[in-house]
Amino acid sequence: MGGYGSGRPGWRPKAEQFRSLDVNRLRKAGLLKSGYSCGWRWTVDGEKVASISIRAEVGRLVLVYRIRSNGSDWEEVEEPIPLTETDCPYGGTRPWFRCPAVRNGRYCGRRVGKLFLGQKYFVCRHCLGLAYTSQSEEPMHRHNRRANKIRTALGGEPGTASMPPPKPKGMHWRTYWRKIDAIDTADAAGDMAFANWVYRRFPGAKLDDL
Repeated sequence: MGGYGSGRPGWRPKAEQFRSLDVNRLRKAGLLKSGYSCGWRWTVDGEKVASISIRAEVGRLVLVYRIRSNGSDWEEVEEPIPLTETDCPYGGTRPWFRCPAVRNGRYCGRRVGKLFLGQKYFVCRHCLGLAYTSQSEEPMHRHNRRANKIRTALGGEPGTASMPPPKPKGMHWRTYWRKIDAIDTADAAGDMAFANWVYRRFPGAKLDDL
């Protein structure tokens, strides 16, 4: 069934274009502790473009902000966001938002790490029909981006021509070699995806011809 945001990711609005709240960033900033309240802002080139107030209560966050659409008067919104946690495999817990959206009379309640500001409320990307930019990438670019992300996280340079980054100080060798294997796997998948891309667009061509 079609509707707003349905269809292929390349035809859907991109999540990166919407203001968002990341529950893990909020936790690292200490904003999930009950009784804590503060302001949160979004910036572009260091300049504030929007802000909200956040109040942490037991089991939820309360967002307070103003919004205006289509030239109407400013409206103050107070939106409670349920919180939940799951256990991590190696100890500790991970926080999640529960999407507060109600669509067609049904509560979403989906467990998500990010919420996005729609026309009035912060809800999950599924309720807004959003896709991430990476979802509309060619597979070869997606694999290359994944490999480069691991390379730079290890302190190396992006690109398949770069030397493998050395093991960071304090990292276990097992972890290091697992990441190197992940780089090799992503590079190989990127090469295969590039070959498929060539064959689709230039039937009968050989890579040596390009």
